[in-house]
Amino acid sequence: MRKFKEIIIEKLILICGLASIFFVALIFIFLLKEGIQVFKSVGLFKFLFGKSWYPISEPPQLGILPLILGSLLVTAGAAAISIPIGVGCAIYIAEIAPLKIKEILKAGIELLAAIPSVVLGFIGMVTLVPLVKTVFHLPTGLTALAGSIMLAFMAMPTIVSIAEDALYSVPKTYKEGALALGATQWQTIWRVMLPAASSGILAAVMLGIGRVIGETMAVMMITGNAAVLPKSILVPVRTLTATIAAEMGEAVVGAEHYFALFAIGIVLFVISFAINVTADLFLHKRE
Repeated sequence: MRKFKEIIIEKLILICGLASIFFVALIFIFLLKEGIQVFKSVGLFKFLFGKSWYPISEPPQLGILPLILGSLLVTAGAAAISIPIGVGCAIYIAEIAPLKIKEILKAGIELLAAIPSVVLGFIGMVTLVPLVKTVFHLPTGLTALAGSIMLAFMAMPTIVSIAEDALYSVPKTYKEGALALGATQWQTIWRVMLPAASSGILAAVMLGIGRVIGETMAVMMITGNAAVLPKSILVPVRTLTATIAAEMGEAVVGAEHYFALFAIGIVLFVISFAINVTADLFLHKRE
């Protein structure tokens, strides 16, 4: 009877796993069905590398290079902020903080991850945007920098949680052996713990970046939504996700603009899929 129950549970788990793959494949097929028409009419190269996004002009100009560069600029800025701070926090929680402080910090990080993105976007509008405008003497604080800072704040819980788990999973014998050989605590962390947990830390970083590049509401609220080629991080930009969210409700169903938004969804799907596959490869890497 026990063996029969185990077989049933195993089959249910297998079905759930296959169902998730099936649903992801269906999503991609749906996006491809709607968006491939733009690739045929406009051309893949012209769509990806065109410098003008004017979907309601005559004729429509459907180049998403400004949107891609805006997404990459905001993502790179967020990564530059969140990765060192996130990994540093993970090291402190896993290796340095006393037990009581560690519990408080872990609970706080999990609480940060639960805050809705629209709430963080509103907080950024009323606090961060005016600050950026004042500090850098800009005509508007709705810039890629404001988006990067806010997205870094949103990515850090993911990076800290996964990196801390990776450090915690390193066998204690590694640390004990290094200390027994005369290494200091910082030498042990830098030369033993971090290399041993590098796969998990890299996976944390990649998943954090995936969280950033897929964000919609916060970037739509505080980056300025200007579909132009960004010349610096202190100018308004528009991301791929914000474009879909802002324009899908206004696009005429069946029009070229409508299908172009689905094509943007395909680009986002491919980028997110590549990031997650890379993270999975790092996570299961065997030294």
